Amino acid sequence: TEGTLRNLKTGAEFKTTKGAPHIILQLLNESEKAVIEQVEADVTKFGEMGIRSMGVAKMDLKDGKNEWKMMGLLTFLDPPRPDTKQTIIDANKFGVNVKMITGDHLLIAKQTASVLSMGDKIFGSENLPMLDPETKQKPANLGKTYGNLCLAADGFAQVFPEHKFLIVETLRELGYSVGMTGDGVNDAPALKRADVGIAVAGSTDAARAAAAIILTEEGLSTIIHGIIIAREIFSRISNFITYRISATLQLLLFFFIAIFAFHPSSYQPEDSEDEWPEYFHMPVLMLMLITLLNDGTLITIAYDYAEASPTPTKWNIPALFITSTVLGMVSCFSSLLVLYILLDSHDPNGLFAKIGMSGVDYGQITAAIYLKVSVSDFLTLFSARTGPKFFWQVRPAPVLLIGGTVALTVSSLLSIVWPVSEPDGIMTEGLSSNMGVFVFVWLYCLVFWIVQDFAKVASYKYMYHSNFNGINDTGVIGDIVPPKDSLV
Repeated sequence: TEGTLRNLKTGAEFKTTKGAPHIILQLLNESEKAVIEQVEADVTKFGEMGIRSMGVAKMDLKDGKNEWKMMGLLTFLDPPRPDTKQTIIDANKFGVNVKMITGDHLLIAKQTASVLSMGDKIFGSENLPMLDPETKQKPANLGKTYGNLCLAADGFAQVFPEHKFLIVETLRELGYSVGMTGDGVNDAPALKRADVGIAVAGSTDAARAAAAIILTEEGLSTIIHGIIIAREIFSRISNFITYRISATLQLLLFFFIAIFAFHPSSYQPEDSEDEWPEYFHMPVLMLMLITLLNDGTLITIAYDYAEASPTPTKWNIPALFITSTVLGMVSCFSSLLVLYILLDSHDPNGLFAKIGMSGVDYGQITAAIYLKVSVSDFLTLFSARTGPKFFWQVRPAPVLLIGGTVALTVSSLLSIVWPVSEPDGIMTEGLSSNMGVFVFVWLYCLVFWIVQDFAKVASYKYMYHSNFNGINDTGVIGDIVPPKDSLV
């Protein structure tokens, strides 16, 4: 900063300026070599003790020489906030690499980095890119030329505003998502260019205008809280979509295949008094009940426990669709299989005969399939919500557990007490007179639920093993050796 002052008594005018010592020293005449050396020595001495310095210079306008004279150094302590170190540790734990970019002296930057456990790869600005002095355009091949330097560094010192902007741009050219925090006018260009610009509490109007997020409380720990909440929301949305796709696939494919693949009339026993239909289909009312209870249970995912991913998350639609398809296909296959078993229950060589159960009337087959599809749908929810883990490894929230229990209870009761009727011309009868079928369907669903969950985990292991569609690419910066000419 610079100002012009006038002595009201004498009328003499002079300019004053203050700033980083290495910037102020550039204003001095070359004849002031001894002063320059002394100031540099003092700044180094203070920097080794963790004391910041600010240079002050004066120019007398009366003599007409327009030469700046060094007036001295202002020293002060500006230690990091007590919570800053823990914030950086937490950020690293969640796969966010933190770099310090400061205009302070290199020694101050190194001392601060040591206090915050940020690493010792703190470089000066000598090897950083600059904007073209005439066109103000960034250098060509910025990421290719300066990428390794910016990735390897833990921080940069004695930088100008354009350095901050170009460091952000370099990392973005490499494909990284970049967040930037700042509070001053000199931070505004980098805040604007970053994917997520964050103006800290007490920032200037310029920084606030350039930022995407404005913090209202002191410190940076709020950022970590935001990262955790965002990743939990991402997890819930992913679980929601996985379940929605798998449930839809089961319903659509099951009824589509069942209509064409199974002809109940060909399984009708000779002693049956009722005529079995040519094609298998279910009453619309039952389908509506399935979807209604399904959607009611689905809402509870918004209140489910969610674990924040330890690395940055991004959408991987092909991988998500494969997981959903595996869940849906296992449910669909099990539904088709149990439909065949029930239709074939009157066969003396069938499964029911072998386990000592009697044949099932067609009306109760309809109720049993309603029970099977409903139970499979609701159990799939508990598998879809855990991602690559088994369903028992992530405890569900009470509201989700209650919602699922209510849906399963209602569906089970309806399958038992459904009155003998013909909705949409389809014979339907509750299982109250044949509870053995009810128990069989429930046990069958539980067995295939475990099979379904193992198939899901296996699909994830395969995708991680083969890095399907870059599923292992987390975007976390690894250990990179900086170029030799950048070491300062």
